[in-house]
Amino acid sequence: MKRLTASILIILFTLSLPLTAAAAPADITGGVHDEYKYEEVIFLSGEPVKFIGEVKISDRDRGDTRSLSYTFRLQPEDQNIEGKLDRRINYEITYDRHDDKGQTIAHTNLKNYRETITLGEDKYSLDDYQLSWSDVIDNRPASDFYSGTLTARKTYTINKDEGQVSIDISGGDVGYHNFWGNTETQMLDYYLRHQRGETQWEGTVKILVSDSSKKTLRYESNEANHSSFPGGHMRVTNQEMISRYEYDLSSSPRQSGTIELKREMLPRVERLVVPKFRDVSGHWAAEDINKLYSLDVFEGNQQFFVPDVVMTRADFAKAVVKACDIRVQEPQKKRSTRRSSQEKSPFVDVSVKHPDYYYIKESYNKGIITGTAPGRFSPEGKLSRAQAVTILMQALGFDAKAPSPGYSLPFSDEKDIPGWSRDAFYAAWDIGLIRGDTFNQVHPNRYLTRAEASAMLMRFLEFLQEDLQQDYRENIVLYN
Repeated sequence: MKRLTASILIILFTLSLPLTAAAAPADITGGVHDEYKYEEVIFLSGEPVKFIGEVKISDRDRGDTRSLSYTFRLQPEDQNIEGKLDRRINYEITYDRHDDKGQTIAHTNLKNYRETITLGEDKYSLDDYQLSWSDVIDNRPASDFYSGTLTARKTYTINKDEGQVSIDISGGDVGYHNFWGNTETQMLDYYLRHQRGETQWEGTVKILVSDSSKKTLRYESNEANHSSFPGGHMRVTNQEMISRYEYDLSSSPRQSGTIELKREMLPRVERLVVPKFRDVSGHWAAEDINKLYSLDVFEGNQQFFVPDVVMTRADFAKAVVKACDIRVQEPQKKRSTRRSSQEKSPFVDVSVKHPDYYYIKESYNKGIITGTAPGRFSPEGKLSRAQAVTILMQALGFDAKAPSPGYSLPFSDEKDIPGWSRDAFYAAWDIGLIRGDTFNQVHPNRYLTRAEASAMLMRFLEFLQEDLQQDYRENIVLYN
């Protein structure tokens, strides 16, 4: 989106705020766009008219305040219709952080507006715009999840004093944002009232619009025969916007129907490092291991991964932090000695000089891990399946989704699941991260090999990439 083309300029700044502009519909109109063209449908005249053109988006932040402005320059797609649309809307979003609860409340306030729409001989001017919009964001280590509610009213004059059109808007948005993908879906209900002399009509428009971006891995073979590597993975970022208008207008003649819009961005590709392990070829988890190494989730010796050796707790904690792209602040090397003398580890068995100390510390601060005993982490201890499942569900914040105590789990070895990990197993089963073997057992106390941990991590990443998009876009747009 950070490109200037013939007909659209989108300015996006990388934000440290809980909600970013990475994937969000432009305004609350149901419009969609790619790098080149924007389009939306207007209903003010009593019939749907599709407008196309350009939009400029400016997004800036100042601490806990974000300034967001849209400028639209549009004309009817049907060249037989004479008209144009000029709109400029400025919003200010303030963030009220509740760090003790891991949540943020966002308030969207209207700063100023200007809009005129010309259709034939009629000119519609936005005379008043009232808006109330608030979101709650649950800031989790692996992903932020949010949901919002809004009400608004737009009032237009027709040719200054010939009539009036009012649009009452209600609805909200749901979304998530993480390193691997982000989606925002808006669900809006328009109620229109048109009055012009003795002509009066009312109508409704239901709008579902979703902007979604996700990163996936794709393997590219090396076409050359004489090469030091056969091929490698690339990270591909795709972004797509879809919208659906369902309208019923009691104008004369009555207008009703459905209009769908769709725009896709040009995919962005990024080649990744090529693993050259000598001990994973033909292994059942080879693909997962190679993907994670290419993503820099795993690092170190390129020749041997030792897939069947048990995964340590320190290695898994580090892998989860890197897989979620959680930033770890390490001191500069020239000051490391001084920092080490001042730094106090949260665990008595993890020295500040431990090579993975800052990853362990960050995972502890984020609530991803706790310990094996008060003040102890057991970094070189063997990782059990119960520990791995609990860590991943705490990264998502899903361990709290379990029902009240007393529920049953659908596994034949349910009795072996430690009490402290039952909620995590319920959540992991609910989202499809784990399932029983041929005997419907999950072996909660069995130690995970590095290969098994790799497979679980890749399924976790697929959930962030694919499953969340399915839930926040397809399940809403297709079934509402």
